[in-house]
Parts: sequence; C-alpha cells; structure tokens
Amino acid sequence: MTTVEKPKDSSFVSTKDKVEKNWVHITMLTVPPLLMCIGFFVTKPHLYTVLLGLFMYFWSGLGITAGYHRLWSHRAFTASFPVKLFLILGGAAAFEGSAKWWCRNHRAHHRYTDTPKDPYDATKGFWYAHLGWMIYKQNSKNIGYADISDLNRDPMILWQHKFYPFISIFVGIIFPTLLCGLWGDMMGGYFYAAVTRMVFVQHATFFVNSLAHTVGEKNFSDFLTPVDSFVTALLTFGEGYHNYHHEFPQDYRNGIKFYQYDPTKWFIKICSIFGLASNLKWVPDEEIEKAKIQMLQRQVDQEKSKVHDSHPNALPQLTWSEIENQVQQGAHLIVIKGSIYDVKNFVHEHPGGRQTILNYLGKDVTEQFVSGTDSFHPHVHTSYARTYLPLMKIGTLLD
Repeated sequence: MTTVEKPKDSSFVSTKDKVEKNWVHITMLTVPPLLMCIGFFVTKPHLYTVLLGLFMYFWSGLGITAGYHRLWSHRAFTASFPVKLFLILGGAAAFEGSAKWWCRNHRAHHRYTDTPKDPYDATKGFWYAHLGWMIYKQNSKNIGYADISDLNRDPMILWQHKFYPFISIFVGIIFPTLLCGLWGDMMGGYFYAAVTRMVFVQHATFFVNSLAHTVGEKNFSDFLTPVDSFVTALLTFGEGYHNYHHEFPQDYRNGIKFYQYDPTKWFIKICSIFGLASNLKWVPDEEIEKAKIQMLQRQVDQEKSKVHDSHPNALPQLTWSEIENQVQQGAHLIVIKGSIYDVKNFVHEHPGGRQTILNYLGKDVTEQFVSGTDSFHPHVHTSYARTYLPLMKIGTLLD
C-alpha cells in the first residue's frame, strides 16, 4: 500500500479538534447498533418488512453514492427534479449528515487525499478512516478548504441542510415504521427497516473511506492509497473501484466495465434512458488506457531505480564549484541528501510548476523535498516521487 510521509513539523496538525468529542456522532455510532441487537431478540420481522428493509437499504445507499457522491460532490451527471428529490431524501435516511456537509468533506478529501488536511485521512489507519474521524469535532483550520459555492446556490441542498434532522428522522425512521404497521409489524419496521437498515448502510458507505483505501489493486495510479476491489464494490453499492475513481473522479461510473458490479452506475444509466438524467460524464477509453500504460511504466521505473541505486560508486563525484559551473552553462542540477540529480527532463512535469524547480538549480534542496519550506503548508511528496528520484541521479557531492 502506498503511503505518504507525514511532515515532521508538529505545528502542521493542531490538536485542538481532539479536545472536544462529537457526542452527536458518538451517539449515532453506538446507540443504533445496540438497538439493532435488542431487536434481534425481541421481534422477528414479517416478510414484507424484510422487503421494505431491502428497499430502504438501496434507497438510502443510492442517496449517498448516486446523490451525495456522484451527483453533488463530483457533478458527474445532471438529474431531473424527481431524481434529485428521491436521492436527497434517501441520503437523509442514511443519517450521514446533510448533503452540503457531506459534500464539503468529500471534496476536501479528494483535494487533500492522504494528507493531514484530508478529513478522513486513510494513512492514519483503517479505523480512523472508517469511524475515528467522526468521534471528535472537526476543526475548520485543520480541514482543507473546499469550494461549495455551487451547493450554496442549490435550493434543494439548502432546504435539506436546514431541515435535515426532521427529514432524516421522518424518512429514515417514522416512514418505514408506520408503513410496516399496515401489515401489523410496526416493531419490526422500527428495528429492522429503520435501525438495522441504517447501521448496515452506514458501514457500507463508511467502507469507501476505509476498505477502499486499504485492500485491493492499484491499476491506474500508485501515488495515493485508493485501491480497486470487487469485494469492496459489493459492500459499497459499486464504489469499490476506488483507484479508478480517484484518478478520474468526474466519471459517473466507478466500475468501467459492463460486468463490474456498480449498481450506482446502473441506476444513473437507467435514469438517463428514461430522460430523468442527462449530461453523463465519462472518461474516453484512450485516456483510461494511457493511465494503465503509465502505471505499468512506473512499475518498470521502480525496478530500474533499484538497479541505479545498487551501484552508487560508479557515479562521478562533483564539488559545489563544479556543480555551479555546470548550472551556469545550462545544466539543471540540484542536490538532495548528498546526491546530485539532473532534473532537466522533469522541469515541465513537476506538479508544482516548472518554476518550483528552476528557483533551486545549483542548490541543496533536501529540506524542501523532505518537509517543505512552509511549516503550515508543507509539500508532501508521495512514495512514488521518492522512488522515481533515483532515475535522475547523475553523481554524488564531494565535500
């Protein structure tokens, strides 16, 4: 599993948010499972109750995956009013917060994946990403900024956010309980179609933050922790092809092959066939193939880097004056931990822009590469960046 090294500067992560526990979240994470266990002993559900529970499970699950996630977080498609209403009510029934709150966190997650500014940073462990991040109240100074101006202009999003507690309780608990009363099983409706269903759908979608960043394959990128897994897809309404999703988050699909389990994708596609959804976004096949090929090339590069580093004595040794002379003559040399690197071919590929490297030619950039120059916003290099670096090594520094 690819990991990202954390900055050494402890001031980067404030501990203020660890002081105050979020008792609303703690209650929601502990009381429903206890009620579910009680329900197993005090009542047995009617067949119709079980069927309603399954309907509620998929309705609330799709409310999160198709609604909160692919529609409002990523704008992967456009939905008609009936579909939007169906999804926003289902999302509320999952009891995972309002769409506005959920999408704000998810957009920050994509922007700051695997860093301290990621709301559910998977590098802190499976259980932190699954549940732990909700136990303490969020400190807005620690969570990365995410633009939700579009959501603040959406009347339906604002309506649900304002009345979220009432909507979620009515749709998620009162509605299935009363409906089961039609066949004389209100108790079963409460314990199974409402509470048990809620617990299962919550942990199913929580797996997207935890399991989808832990166990699986990296078919499109190894920069970050997201992985692809059929098993995770089964548990998360099709969100298990997470490596692909983080590489191409704007795609309305998660499982790009027709046979890959992705009920969320199928729901969106069916809606489009009946004119209830439009502007479905997907990544062209050639771009997907490019990502796969680049991933294979990185694997080859990683093997080559091992060969490069296995013969350090074969590389020339240069003094600082020799390095400076070569830079004056047009060479693109930098020094990191006593090794000299020719970054000429990488200048235009650097994610931070070409000037990021050009400013430091002929200098020792060990501190900048390892921990960054700004202690509050350090640049965190991925494990792949550290693996790729030896390919550019052309010598060692002679003190």
